[in-house]
Amino acid sequence: MSAATEVSGFVRRVTAMVRKEFIQLRRDRVTFATMIMIPLLQLVLFGYAINTTPRHLPTAVFVHENTGASRAILAALKNTAFFTIDHEPQSEAEAEYLVRSGKVLFLVEIPAGFERSLRRGETPQLLVAADATDPVAAGNALSSLSGIVTTALKRERFVDEAGSQPFEIVQHRRYNPAGTSQLNIVPGLLGTILTMTMLIFTALSVTREIERGTMESLLSMPIHPVEIMLGKIIPYVAVGIFQGVLILGAGMLLFDVPLEGSLALLSLATLLFITANLATGYTFSTLAQNQLQAVQMTFMYFLPNILLSGFMFPFAGMPVWAQWLSETFPLTHYLRMVRGILLKGASFADLQTDFLVLIGLMLAAMAIAVARFRQTLD
Repeated sequence: MSAATEVSGFVRRVTAMVRKEFIQLRRDRVTFATMIMIPLLQLVLFGYAINTTPRHLPTAVFVHENTGASRAILAALKNTAFFTIDHEPQSEAEAEYLVRSGKVLFLVEIPAGFERSLRRGETPQLLVAADATDPVAAGNALSSLSGIVTTALKRERFVDEAGSQPFEIVQHRRYNPAGTSQLNIVPGLLGTILTMTMLIFTALSVTREIERGTMESLLSMPIHPVEIMLGKIIPYVAVGIFQGVLILGAGMLLFDVPLEGSLALLSLATLLFITANLATGYTFSTLAQNQLQAVQMTFMYFLPNILLSGFMFPFAGMPVWAQWLSETFPLTHYLRMVRGILLKGASFADLQTDFLVLIGLMLAAMAIAVARFRQTLD
């Protein structure tokens, strides 16, 4: 056999294998869609939704007296790109609730007698409380506050144009005074690790049964779809609780993460979160035709979760459409709850909105999982 014949045969065989792989790829629509969607998803999220210099951060202004100086400061804060004035509390209790519940990241307090002290040439204090659980979100906005207020007061001629800063800003970085990144990251890791592991565990459950041929044995038994789903989910609930205890214990031991709130409330939030993720993973297992597709679906779901939930980047700095999208993710609400309970000592009243949304997402995921499993049986 000549060398030319061997080369020709080699080329034909390789060409046939290449053609076969393209045909198989075309038939495997989930894999083909993953190859296209993941780059596009990353491009859109990093290009449009991710902002490492967050702006339009939710802010409350607590004004003790309605004067020209206070109105000038309020107008200046509303016109800047760093702050969005969402609330104007009327009492200390309301102001405290807004910060502790996470509804605002900043509380600017203009005390009584502020304008009078300015006109007397004194140096009144402007009080600023910042939710420093996310140091990145708080840093840039706080550094810009002094210049914004000074410019507003000079524009309204409350102080001399050539004078130095006529007031003092007293900053109170709440819940993380030192700006320690571990206090923000470790509670977030609790949510992201549970999301990843719980999704993968259950996403493989039904497809594994089908590939091993044991699904027929299950179907021959006198058992309902809901009972099958619960039987597959409950063991992983125990696994998730063990993981949560392990991560939280290590975080407290190694990084001094505090537990300011109720352990029972944290346990309830974690249980709801684990169940919601298990039901979501179970839904993926009913959609996938094999274990590879189940893993691909899990990754496609996990990627926007980790990018948009507020774990890696400040949630408040994202565009509105990205915030609305992330509100459909259980991880977004769980991160608020776990950081609120661990770092702020938040109660159920402070976090009731996130609890209710998480319960709704959990029930919706379970309903979809059961409906999909019934269709799989049919």
